[in-house]
Amino acid sequence: MSIVTKHNIKRLLAVLLASVIIALNINTFVQTGGLYPGGVTGLTILLQRIALRYFGIHLSFAVLNTLFNLVPVYIGFRYIGKRFTFYSCVCILLTGVLTDLLPQYVITYDMLLISIFGGIINGFAISLCLLADTTTGGTDFVAIHLSRSKGIDAWNLVLAFNVMLLATAGLLFGWDKALYSIFFQFATTHVIQVLYRRYQKKTLFIVTERPGEVCEALYAACHHGATVLHGEGSYGHGEKNVVYTVVSGDEGRTALLAAKSADPDAFINVIKTQELSGLFYQRPTD
Repeated sequence: MSIVTKHNIKRLLAVLLASVIIALNINTFVQTGGLYPGGVTGLTILLQRIALRYFGIHLSFAVLNTLFNLVPVYIGFRYIGKRFTFYSCVCILLTGVLTDLLPQYVITYDMLLISIFGGIINGFAISLCLLADTTTGGTDFVAIHLSRSKGIDAWNLVLAFNVMLLATAGLLFGWDKALYSIFFQFATTHVIQVLYRRYQKKTLFIVTERPGEVCEALYAACHHGATVLHGEGSYGHGEKNVVYTVVSGDEGRTALLAAKSADPDAFINVIKTQELSGLFYQRPTD
């Protein structure tokens, strides 16, 4: 079996598992607590509840969710990757169908537990897809596109967008559910930021006596270039070489080990990069 085939099987399994988890999460924690997950899913649930309460109409989650994902899917096909978007479409459709078919089940009525653990489960399912080079759809496409085109961590922007969604839900259905939904969404976002770090950036400052070997090791491991800075030690006033490079968040450990293998005596400082402007190699998404 080829490496490509194995990768595609892993992606499909990740999509299937994530779809089941999301559907179960919606029909247990989200529906029991009357919460709004945010993004396209939250918008779908909000419109479902508006139609049911004010018009007495039950709308299909699968149909609404698919319609709301049309624009994000277009962004995915055009700017991110066709195969990436294809698997995302499988996740969108499967999640919608399972949400409509699976029965609702109450685990607990404690709103705090519902908000926190529901958000953690939701974040885990989304991260599962992202780590398999696909997504659950909706605002994930927008966040990835902004991260790639602007070089920033866009998940906090997605959280800010969701707050506006919750303001509408609060006005129509009461502020208690909307406020608890903020806990849900915050937990989701935090889990994603912890588990999925590809579009975050890390900066490495490497003080070394072997700058050439370190640069070659970094390029071989991460395909990132580096800049060699010449400095002076404050204690012995000797000449120092500092290799400066920026890598993706999920490459930080790989870059650190590569530098240490090239120079075991190197002094390395790794810091989180808040924002990046300029040319930066990003592993392509198929």
